[in-house]
Amino acid sequence: MAFFLHGLAVSPGIAIGRAHLVSHAVLEVAHYQVREKDVEAEVARFDEARQAVAADLATLHHDASAPGSPAELAAFVELHAMLLADPLLAEAPKDLIRERRCNAEWALVQQMEQLVGHFDDIEDAYLRERRQDIVQVVERMLKVLQGKQRRLARRKASGEDDLIIVAHDLSPADTIQFKNLRIGGFVTDLGGATSHTAIVARSLVIPAVVGMQNARPLIQDDDLLIVDGTRGALIVEPDAGILEEYRLRKSALELERSKLKRLVSGRARTLDGENVQLQANIELPQDAAGALDVGADGVGLFRTEFLFMNRDDLPGEDEQFEAYRSVVKAMGGRPVTIRTLDIGADKEARALRARVGDQTATNPALGLRAIRFCLAEPQLFLTQLRAILRASHYGKVRLLIPMLAHAGEIEQTLGLIELARMQLRESRQRFDIVEVGGMIEIPAAALALGPFLRRLNFVSIGTNDLIQYTLAIDRSDGAVAHLYDPLHPAVLRLVAQTIQSAQRAEIPVAVCGEMAGDPRFTRLLVGMGLREFSMHPAQLLEVKQQVMQADAGQLAQRVAKLLRLDEPEKIAEALERL
Repeated sequence: MAFFLHGLAVSPGIAIGRAHLVSHAVLEVAHYQVREKDVEAEVARFDEARQAVAADLATLHHDASAPGSPAELAAFVELHAMLLADPLLAEAPKDLIRERRCNAEWALVQQMEQLVGHFDDIEDAYLRERRQDIVQVVERMLKVLQGKQRRLARRKASGEDDLIIVAHDLSPADTIQFKNLRIGGFVTDLGGATSHTAIVARSLVIPAVVGMQNARPLIQDDDLLIVDGTRGALIVEPDAGILEEYRLRKSALELERSKLKRLVSGRARTLDGENVQLQANIELPQDAAGALDVGADGVGLFRTEFLFMNRDDLPGEDEQFEAYRSVVKAMGGRPVTIRTLDIGADKEARALRARVGDQTATNPALGLRAIRFCLAEPQLFLTQLRAILRASHYGKVRLLIPMLAHAGEIEQTLGLIELARMQLRESRQRFDIVEVGGMIEIPAAALALGPFLRRLNFVSIGTNDLIQYTLAIDRSDGAVAHLYDPLHPAVLRLVAQTIQSAQRAEIPVAVCGEMAGDPRFTRLLVGMGLREFSMHPAQLLEVKQQVMQADAGQLAQRVAKLLRLDEPEKIAEALERL
């Protein structure tokens, strides 16, 4: 009998296949006492399990670093390896085994529950993310202790159906294996729009629905499933009519995707002749190749955090310079927008802990992060600025400053950039002119845009943080994720006002958040006057298609009416009619 489940749509597309259940070891732990004489043997069993997981993670890190793997995976695996080595997980359970004469599995779960309990009490977005990482590391150790397979079974799908992974949750290490198996999609009970699972799904272009709450206990192995990653729906054991309908829809989507490849060499120009720049967001230097493959006009956002994360030392000027230069040279004269260090909130850097006293911020999303941190550490900031300026000698470089809110921050930043230039001149290092821009991702910046337009060369709207800060919504929190709404009238007005103000001042303006890469919003943004988008390379061709089918003049009139609406439901209806 068919039934429907709903969750969060995090990666679009349709997958049809047989369920492959991934066990949830944490829920299957028994408690028993060991004999006094067997205590040290139990401790040794724990150590062996931890060493086995460490070896697994090392192998997975190698796989994750291979060409063609999503850039985010290697960093995720490194984080899990770091947690595995932490004394709170590596040593504390052994003390429990000795003190209570309990089995290793039980000791490990007790320690895990104590750790995540502390995280839950603080109720902070950054710490919640770490909470789930701890659970995933413990899950891997438990599977070893329980004698269960640690890797997804290399089951073959039957006929034309793929395998659909069904799990309580999936770690980044689990998802690495997807590229080696015939995986059509996956669904999980946990997860949010920005969870590791969601990020990896989008990178792999695999349909996925997360946050389903009870999918894992309701589905059996080999059940026929339909995953609708666009609508956030899961259909279990569909009847013949539903199955045929979705097979036709899946074929139509695949045909559309193959047609999109024809657009690689075409210009992104509207029907009434408006040129639109479509640029790529990249995480690592090697991602530049993917941007070129889809015909990106440049790099609209090069995140630099990869140089600082998951290491115990800070990158020097030369190391940074080589990374930035490699991207600039690879893009062959196309503009490369390099964002300065945006550490904090959901990004951890061990090497920077000592600089903030190794203290946990009460609310990292609102604390010492991004440009605030850089201005508090001018020498670290100057090192990065010099490296970026040196890279400008090899192509067109733009410098993007995150999380600006105050005119004073702009002045301090520009002063440090000038100091970096002076230092390079003194050391006879070559550099060229670099435009300086600011991220508009704080409502205060959008509402008081004047200082940005007078002092900067361009602005770029970061819609992810702008939406979260405007609506006071942490979209990684499953309890409130449904309230994260890009179509909230307050959000749309902030975006539209920013675009219009920048245009009046003749200052280039871009959108580099997820709204830019979502084809549902392309016509809306074009109608607002946006002519520069930046997105994940996998999204670029679909957005280009929307641009080429749009009449900018007509859309401007329709969007002006839409922006006068003050209810998201009515806005959504109007969006469908654009």
